[in-house]
Amino acid sequence: MGRAFVYVILGGGVAAGYAALEFTKRGVSHGELCIISEETVAPYERPALSKGYLLPEAPARLPAFHTCVGANEERLTPKWYKEHGIELVLGTRVISADVRRRTLLTAAGETISYKILIVATGARALKLEEFGVNGSDAENVCYLRDLNDANRIVDVMHSCSGGNAVVIGGGYIGMECAASLVISKINVTMVFPEAQCMPRLFTPKIASFYEDYYKSKGVEFVKGTVLSSFDMDSNGKAVAVNLRDGKRLPVDMVVVGIGIRPNTSLFEGQLTLEKGGIKVNGKMQSSNSSVYAVGDVAAFPVKIFSETRRLEHVDSARKCARHAVAAIMEPEKTGDFDYVPFFYSRVFTLSWQFYGDNIGEVVHFGDFSGNTFGAYWVNKGHLVGSFLEGGTKEEYAAIAMVTSLKPAIEDLAELESRGLSYAMAISREPPPSQVTNVDVSGPSLVLEKPMYRWHATAGVILAGSVAAFAYWYGRRRRRW
Repeated sequence: MGRAFVYVILGGGVAAGYAALEFTKRGVSHGELCIISEETVAPYERPALSKGYLLPEAPARLPAFHTCVGANEERLTPKWYKEHGIELVLGTRVISADVRRRTLLTAAGETISYKILIVATGARALKLEEFGVNGSDAENVCYLRDLNDANRIVDVMHSCSGGNAVVIGGGYIGMECAASLVISKINVTMVFPEAQCMPRLFTPKIASFYEDYYKSKGVEFVKGTVLSSFDMDSNGKAVAVNLRDGKRLPVDMVVVGIGIRPNTSLFEGQLTLEKGGIKVNGKMQSSNSSVYAVGDVAAFPVKIFSETRRLEHVDSARKCARHAVAAIMEPEKTGDFDYVPFFYSRVFTLSWQFYGDNIGEVVHFGDFSGNTFGAYWVNKGHLVGSFLEGGTKEEYAAIAMVTSLKPAIEDLAELESRGLSYAMAISREPPPSQVTNVDVSGPSLVLEKPMYRWHATAGVILAGSVAAFAYWYGRRRRRW
């Protein structure tokens, strides 16, 4: 038995929902589009799981955070999909794909064929067993990647209020889950092998601020070591974690956030892979013209840096999904995906945004003992990245703009002294299409025509509007 569709989206995460909305905006006909997902619910905003979903009071619950409310769009409930003639094939695992024949085979034995496939399979959480540690099957050892994982964490949290939790990992999941656990009055110890939290993004100085803030909330840090084993009771419940440095930490629950791995196995040997994901062009099209890839699984050309990257963040997933659909439905009107990497997080009363790249020399600015501070990254004489904690919507828009422009920087000391005011000054300048070799700040900081092809006014306005919306949305939906 089998079914045939014009368009199939494989995967039910954030990217799938945004792709579906874009399809309807571009006139997809009833019965043409199908979404296949292993999850049993319609696509939702995954960031809610590590934020509002875990809170003890008025927690976020579906249908409140179905896509696409994360971008202030419609809430795509199951009813919405039905009304738009989109087939949701939920709770279904695809066990093989044949891109030459354009078919997918489900675990139930059904063959689903397509003309165009969008791979939105995302990534899976890395398990402890992949690092030689057993214990993931213990009832109080938790991961966080999907709704089932979040429900498990909530159940375990309820059973150990006032108890001890160990969070393994100092990245996004570790930091956000630790905050939620503290708010639920659970004692938290974070364990990670690096010298600081968020090592892929934060500088040591930035990391120190957040670690000190977490310590003020009661969080303890054990750095430079890893989990080696669990102590289990007779019921198979973890009662302590043993660390490689010899420490033993009693636990009532454990949350593991040690990274993810893109779900590419169905396409290995069939599509070109790069950076751990499926390599695509600026249209999000893979090495097979009938297959597109979006979200965490896609390695795409980032124009501003002239290189292929795979970005693990919801903002990228949302935007590249919509771009892929535009390229499919209106190829002659759709250029290459033009994206400035953007990351953000909200924990406790803190909120930061980052744009661009964190390579080169770092210039910190602001009051690290206060509420507002940040950093610029300068590489090969150009500003390539910006970070800001505690900014206003105008300030976030300004750092987004300055990063997209990649202005030349000749004096790092001058940039440091000007700090945030440098980005604010550039944001008030005329659009870049009208600016060439304009001296913004005297002889030291020069906004010149860049080495890279600018995205001109539209790109700058877009970057600024993204920052402004992210600020507004974060304030409006702080619980998420």
